[in-house]
Amino acid sequence: MSLEKNTLPAGAEAVVNAILTRRSCRSYLPQFPEESLIDQIVEAGTYAASGKSKQPWRIIVIRDAATQARIRQANASFLKADVADPFYGAPVYLLVVSERENPNHVYDGTLVLGNMMLCAHALGLASCWINRAREMFDQPEWQAWLREIGLEGDFEGIGFLALGYAAGDPSPRKPRRECVVKV
Repeated sequence: MSLEKNTLPAGAEAVVNAILTRRSCRSYLPQFPEESLIDQIVEAGTYAASGKSKQPWRIIVIRDAATQARIRQANASFLKADVADPFYGAPVYLLVVSERENPNHVYDGTLVLGNMMLCAHALGLASCWINRAREMFDQPEWQAWLREIGLEGDFEGIGFLALGYAAGDPSPRKPRRECVVKV
């Protein structure tokens, strides 16, 4: 079955379009998105599938400039290259952490990030998955920060999303490579 418009069942076109046209953004306008849009994106994350519906994740919305600066510095410290802003100037960071004791915590948290990226795109916002959350939240300093903001327990960092309005048009999508084997 193809994902071409004329072959999709009724109602599926918008979902498939979001999947096919979402791109990672690496340049943002400084304008903050409306709070209602952020709330919708976060809510979409909470509807991610999870093993036995355990929902081991927590989503943290980070808008505070001082906290963002601290996160940028810590995140960049895990890069091999000298990068001043691994969040590309995004005005909002979304962080997903997940309870380590849950055997599906990484997979479940990953689905949260995917839902939020698709929802952001559908609402006209841009996003980019930012790695190194695991490395950051393996550090006692960042586990302490989670406790400071009210999260008790042992959480693993799954990923960040840089979120905001794109500063330009996305580059063309690279062709999909062959990565399916049918047996």
